[in-house]
Amino acid sequence: SVTPPHTHTHTHTHTNTRTADPHRAANKKPRKSPAEKATGGAKGRKANGVPQTNGEGGDPVTLFEVVRMGKSAMQSVVDDWIESYKQDRDIALLDLINFFIQCSGCKGTVRIEMFRNMQNAEIIRKMTEEFDEVMHQSCHWSDEWMEGRREGRREGGRDSEDALSNEDCENVYHLVYSAHRPVAVAAGEFLHRKLFSRHDPQVEEELAKRRGRSSPNGNLLRMLVLFFLESELHEHAAYLVDSLWESSQELLKDWECMTELLLEEPVQGEEVLSDRQESSLIELMVCTIRQAAEAHPPVGRGTGKRVLTAKERKTQIDDKNKLTEHFIMALPMLLSKYQADSEKVANLLQIPMFFDLDVYSAGRMEKHLDALLKQIRLVVEKHIETDVLEACSKTYSILCSEEYTIMNRVDIARSQLIDEMSDRFTHSVEDLLQEAEEADDDDIYNVLSSLKRLTAFHNAHDLTRWDLFGSCYRLLKAGIEQGAMPEQIAVQALQCSHYSILWQLVKITEGTPSKEDLVALRRVVKSFLAVCQQCLSNVNTPVKEQAFMLLCDLLMVFSHQLVSGGREGLEALVFNPDSTLQNELLTFILDHVFIDQDDENQSDEEDEANKIEALHKRRNLLAAFSKLIIYDIVDMPAAADIFKHYMKYYNDYGDIIKETLSKTRQSDKILCAKTLILSLQQLFNELLQDQGPTLDRTSSHVSGIKELARRFALTFGLDQIKTREAVATLHKDGIEFAFKYQNPHGAEFPPPNLAFLEVLSEFSSKLLRQDKKTVHSYLEKFMSESMSERREDVWLPLISYRNSLLTGGEDGDRMSVTSGASSKTSSIRSKKGRTPIHKSKRIEEESSVEASWLRGNDSLQTPGALTTPQLTSTVLRENPRQRVCTHVHSLPTEDGGHRGLMEDDAEPIFEDVMMSSRGQLEDMNEEFEDTMVIDLPPSRNRRERAELRPDFFDSAAMIEDESVRRTHTHTQPCSGKPV
Repeated sequence: SVTPPHTHTHTHTHTNTRTADPHRAANKKPRKSPAEKATGGAKGRKANGVPQTNGEGGDPVTLFEVVRMGKSAMQSVVDDWIESYKQDRDIALLDLINFFIQCSGCKGTVRIEMFRNMQNAEIIRKMTEEFDEVMHQSCHWSDEWMEGRREGRREGGRDSEDALSNEDCENVYHLVYSAHRPVAVAAGEFLHRKLFSRHDPQVEEELAKRRGRSSPNGNLLRMLVLFFLESELHEHAAYLVDSLWESSQELLKDWECMTELLLEEPVQGEEVLSDRQESSLIELMVCTIRQAAEAHPPVGRGTGKRVLTAKERKTQIDDKNKLTEHFIMALPMLLSKYQADSEKVANLLQIPMFFDLDVYSAGRMEKHLDALLKQIRLVVEKHIETDVLEACSKTYSILCSEEYTIMNRVDIARSQLIDEMSDRFTHSVEDLLQEAEEADDDDIYNVLSSLKRLTAFHNAHDLTRWDLFGSCYRLLKAGIEQGAMPEQIAVQALQCSHYSILWQLVKITEGTPSKEDLVALRRVVKSFLAVCQQCLSNVNTPVKEQAFMLLCDLLMVFSHQLVSGGREGLEALVFNPDSTLQNELLTFILDHVFIDQDDENQSDEEDEANKIEALHKRRNLLAAFSKLIIYDIVDMPAAADIFKHYMKYYNDYGDIIKETLSKTRQSDKILCAKTLILSLQQLFNELLQDQGPTLDRTSSHVSGIKELARRFALTFGLDQIKTREAVATLHKDGIEFAFKYQNPHGAEFPPPNLAFLEVLSEFSSKLLRQDKKTVHSYLEKFMSESMSERREDVWLPLISYRNSLLTGGEDGDRMSVTSGASSKTSSIRSKKGRTPIHKSKRIEEESSVEASWLRGNDSLQTPGALTTPQLTSTVLRENPRQRVCTHVHSLPTEDGGHRGLMEDDAEPIFEDVMMSSRGQLEDMNEEFEDTMVIDLPPSRNRRERAELRPDFFDSAAMIEDESVRRTHTHTQPCSGKPV
């Protein structure tokens, strides 16, 4: 069978092929290709379905040549190709594929046999090989041309038209930084041949011996460093090393030469490495060590780790032994030379993580271990930069691994270091607190420097026996009471306290804690949470951001999930945020995340980098708070203030908000729907405040709210049965909001919120046909007879919403804007003779609906002016702990049990349809066809054809059902007896 090559991952080559397979050719007259049509018929010959070139002076044969020569109108060429596609799809696609290949400069050709018989990967590999060979030959020809050694034996009669210029070579060089590994490796081989293959090995070796060097690769390594610096992509050294790995391993594994260049003074004839060159060489050296030890490409290259062959595994083991034996001796010397340079030291301290630590004891190299520990200690005492201290902490952690015999030796050195740092910290804190306002810069520096070191180590090491929490807590309390604590000390004290609490929790969960242990930890956590909450109002933004992140982390750790998995004994450690704390967290998000940063006039690259870093920080803040909502730690209605920003901040936070919406829907479909409509109501209230009671329905602001509603409607997916009650609930809340207040000018004027029905219309398509009638009946309860007769523009939202509910119904049911006729919809029913679902009631009797669903205090009988909306939506939340443990097991876990956006019970999210790829559209259309048939026989789809239960919109019934609905993870629609 022939697999049509329409998948977007194909990157084949493309040739104009007229001769299909021989069986077809025997019975069918060969068609003309677009190239032949454009030139009146190609005169070139073909062999095996491959066009032969006519030379420089002949007529264009291939589609590529037709386009390149420009002799035919492009529209004509395209029309001809479309016609050929209708006649023979496979050959036309092959034409187009080869066109793209030739446009890329590759001389390879996909033949019809390859197209039909070879796998896609095989074809791509074949084309890559030919591409590499073409690059190599072209550069060879370019060299000869530049050196003036023209020869007449070039393949195919090519001349310097076929050669690569210096500019072309530069463009190829930069492909070593490509994320696509095959292209990068090909470019790496090209770079290797251009820069590292033209030297004379014998001459280089003799020169190295005369200079007393052990390796002849010194000049080549200098050249590699220069190339890296000139490329100005200094954050991608790992990509450069990976690109050269297959072609330049001998050079990249010459660690003796690298350390020689770094440690020894240059001899006569050698240039001194500059500071930048030394830093670059160290960075490249560390990347080569990682590549050799891990034996797989860096992150971003390839599809992940693959299983190594026996040969590759042996090479990896040999390389790891070689680098370990070399750097066990060389690393202490490198650290000694560069210990004052934080960047170099931070890079060098990554090397021990790739060691085979057994070599220390097996090779009797403990003296080199002592030398390393001595240098690390000196680095810790000399630096306070976070990245350097964290590298030192991580190195100690690696060397202290229990499976190695050197652990005791390293643990003693580590404990001595912590003892000294802890004593220094304790004394400096006492001095600072005693001096209070009279403390000088030295007092502040002593506290900050020792605290930064201890915080970096506390991240990876259990330092609870030094009781750092006590001193940190004293600093924080003093700062809150006096309001004069330096912000960096406060930030570090918060972080160090956080680590201390987590390590205490680890010890409790791993052992059998007593009641006293639990009480003591609960007291510590409670006091620290209170300090963090107070820090949210600190004048310094870094302090506030740190306190917010730690609050979110600790509320997640000490949430109701702490007792899952048989840990009921830890119930005393569970903390649930009260309404005040929830409101403060949400207010912080609104004040610090949903802000515009384009107000400042920043243009240069450094400022642009700062903007990116600031955005990254804000995304972390939003993600931390969203996680609290997803895991039911903060009440879901708080998400309304986040959802309403979906359109305005789509580029910055769209993915986070969409993920939050998806997960909250999995947790509780109905409450999520109520939260969505609440977010739209908040935007509508804000618009009323800005524009007054008379809204311009054509304004961009109103259109923006409607567009947001349309996007929300798309997230309900295509399974109308699964989202049935959620959508009905959304309409119910929207109707009540629209008629919540009477117009103070009289009943003949529309309610102030009536225009909201135009927004609500965006969700009408998500209602089942029979549910539209139910919702319409509920709408009629709020409509007076005079409202049904009004046709002025101000009543258009009601008319359009009502018509959206009557789509597919009787023509007489619709309200006409132009006819002026009064529609007696309240008395019209379908031909099946169904009686009204609800008995006739006064609107006032329905006033408790909102109270029963959202705990609201307003009633429909309360007329008056529009009140100022609350800052946050948490004032409308339900009992915060009624939904604590019902849905948590269907959500992703912190330890990696995450299955992506679409889980078993998740609705598909179809957003930005017009921006989707063709393949995504085709997939969506398929699902459309499978799910949109809604009029199945009752025996096959009983739930669908049944009405919503008769009391679905009855307030008294809803109060009774609240307790039932809370006990189910997913509410199922009742298919009560049709009336």
